[in-house]
Amino acid sequence: MLIGLLIALVAMLLTSVGALLQASGAQRATRSRPAAVQPRYIGGLGVDLIAWLCAVAALRVLPVFAVQAILGGSIAVTAVVGARINNTVLDRPTRVAVAVCLAGLVLVASSAGSGHPPITSALVNYVLVGALLVLGVLMLVLRQYRRAWPLAIVAGMGLGGTALAVRAAHVEIGDGFSFVALLAQPSIYLIAGYWVVGIIAYSAALSRGEVGIVTAVFIVTEVVMPGLTGILLLGDPVREGWGWIFVLGLVVSMVGVVALARRPPPRPRRVR
Repeated sequence: MLIGLLIALVAMLLTSVGALLQASGAQRATRSRPAAVQPRYIGGLGVDLIAWLCAVAALRVLPVFAVQAILGGSIAVTAVVGARINNTVLDRPTRVAVAVCLAGLVLVASSAGSGHPPITSALVNYVLVGALLVLGVLMLVLRQYRRAWPLAIVAGMGLGGTALAVRAAHVEIGDGFSFVALLAQPSIYLIAGYWVVGIIAYSAALSRGEVGIVTAVFIVTEVVMPGLTGILLLGDPVREGWGWIFVLGLVVSMVGVVALARRPPPRPRRVR
């Protein structure tokens, strides 16, 4: 379990680096040079891929909500470093909201139980397919508007959905591994579908809003929605007697993300 925690922490740091690179690339995009061809954006995607692989490794030993909550630490890193890079100032209410988000995610992560029950019901794949279709439609509709936080929510649910699809996949590492059997699993294609929806929505959100706030909304959504789904649908365990701490953590983190979504863009730093 300790190894899983360490791998998840590495994924958190890489997620922060990837978010900052993608934000820089998305904000430099023009009609003639969209984000997809910006070197920083492409580099950010590469870092994100490595972070995702680390998260997949952590998901083999930890519940979905625990891994996602640890990844939530990127809220603080991205907000602080992003403000420095963009020469902006995070006002006190925004800093408090970021701290509230982090406090809630710490409570969620600490309530994770041990064990990793296998997925045996075909209902899981049907639910994941239906949710992917809904998210895809929402992403296409919301891209027509200028608000960043709704897209950040869709992005969080999309990339969080990849964690659920990873947990739903039946993968045996070792002598029993079969690449053909792996490709026959619907979960493998669900991972790709959720990733595409999530990354497009996240890129669109970054091009419309400040990286720290967008990342905070994205991360909390990525923890809360897939985390709850992991408990209800996949049987992820909560530590015995810690159910109320888990609920408290969810409430606190949601309060923080709502406060962040309502904050105005950060003001430029004064030049002396």
